[in-house]
Amino acid sequence: MTPITEVEGRRLTLSNLDKVLYTASASTPGFTKGEMLHYYASTAEALLPHLRNRPVSFLRFPDGPDGQRFFAKNVPPGTPDWVHTTDVPHSDGSARQIVVDDLASLMWAANLVTEFHTPQWQADAPAMADQLVLDLDPGDPATIVECCRAGLWLRERLQADGLHAYAKTSGSKGLHLLCPLEPTPSEQVTAYAKELAQEAEAELPALVVHRMTRSLRPGKVFVDFSQNAAAKTTATPYTLRARREPTASTPVTWEEVEACSEPSQLAFLATDIAPRLQRYGDLLGPLTDRSHARPRLPRKDEPEPDDERKGRP
Repeated sequence: MTPITEVEGRRLTLSNLDKVLYTASASTPGFTKGEMLHYYASTAEALLPHLRNRPVSFLRFPDGPDGQRFFAKNVPPGTPDWVHTTDVPHSDGSARQIVVDDLASLMWAANLVTEFHTPQWQADAPAMADQLVLDLDPGDPATIVECCRAGLWLRERLQADGLHAYAKTSGSKGLHLLCPLEPTPSEQVTAYAKELAQEAEAELPALVVHRMTRSLRPGKVFVDFSQNAAAKTTATPYTLRARREPTASTPVTWEEVEACSEPSQLAFLATDIAPRLQRYGDLLGPLTDRSHARPRLPRKDEPEPDDERKGRP
């Protein structure tokens, strides 16, 4: 019999709870769909603020990461009428997408077996980014260790412009840097992020590349600035990924980034997240608190702070 449960007054049908999604490996036992749902329920307090009021794109993998995987943006058939949806503008019109605003919606969506991906803007202000993201993607044989080296340089560069960066693992191979912003047109944020990527490549030519061209990427870190575009999405903090093991996109401290000398040091499974939340709380909490947002991005023709203080032209 398919179990039915109640979450915040909503009746949910949960299916295939004993189904093994992630098969056993040397480092983890088999991880079932029931365990996945427990993970999302236990991390909801930290996860939901990063999903709230953002249209979600799903990367679904109903048979586990070794089975079929497909992106889904439109509202799926059979969606309960209490699940929040919103119109999202696209180049060819608009479409309805899911917005996961509460625990019941989260558990309903998690039951579909999915990664959660969200844009850098909120549903009531399309294409007005309230955060900046830099996706650091290593090209083999580079790893997250090299991403950390690039990330530390970018952190200092962002700080010079008055932006405070926070870090999380992608849950795959790389590292994400995020900065809270006052709502800013996505095109402007993308242009600024591209400038940062180009500067990083100029300063660290043996380490960083800003173009996606595959032939340029082996052994280097690709700084993907394009995920700031209004049409793009990034793996949401704490989402599980469709990887060989149930890895999670995990917020990390800058001390952990600085100390990273082996990829395993920044590889986190679902079972690692609850202890980290107990220890650190949500390290990305400032992203959802507007008091931490920078009023606006710097412009090239603005004087630097030192010039302003010294009264130089």
